[in-house]
Amino acid sequence: MSFTRAQLLTFAERSVPDLIGPDCRLLLCGINPGLWTAATGAHFARPGNRFYPALYAAGITDRLIDASDGMSEADEAALVGAGVGITNVVARATAKASDLARDEFVEGGKKLVQTVERVRPRVLAILGVTAYRTAFGVPKATVGEQPDGLGGARLWVLPNPSGLNSHESVASLAAAYRAAAVAAGVRRAAVDL
Repeated sequence: MSFTRAQLLTFAERSVPDLIGPDCRLLLCGINPGLWTAATGAHFARPGNRFYPALYAAGITDRLIDASDGMSEADEAALVGAGVGITNVVARATAKASDLARDEFVEGGKKLVQTVERVRPRVLAILGVTAYRTAFGVPKATVGEQPDGLGGARLWVLPNPSGLNSHESVASLAAAYRAAAVAAGVRRAAVDL
């Protein structure tokens, strides 16, 4: 599947439903959907995004998922069956996260707390330290497990897998994600890509 820039822009402002099953132990939280994600309806779908390769390398999924054309039912079932869920701090799709206003992060943080209280995962992992700092008013937060949980879950702030976060690699993302997965009780054997 491919889109022109003009086609992608028609998906701005849309949202993508959360992917959360009944036994969600690890809830992964992105910043907000990108336009490719909104176009395909699949989280972290932009070609080249390192999210799914990092999950696979961390041993969180049993196969490498390619969501660039949308998420297959089998891949959705594999994630949900592994106890993994996906949501976002802000539901509104944009071309870049910097298009979001501070108030959107704060409001999204409140909604995220409600989601966590409803779903009750063991671990919430927010993928983006700046998004976490802004949404929850913690300007000095660093990557890693946070001293206070959120909504009854242990809270990890982890690197965002976007290619814009160029100092991270699939291997470094996998290591960070693996730590949160172990804390959540979600992990298979790690693999080398």
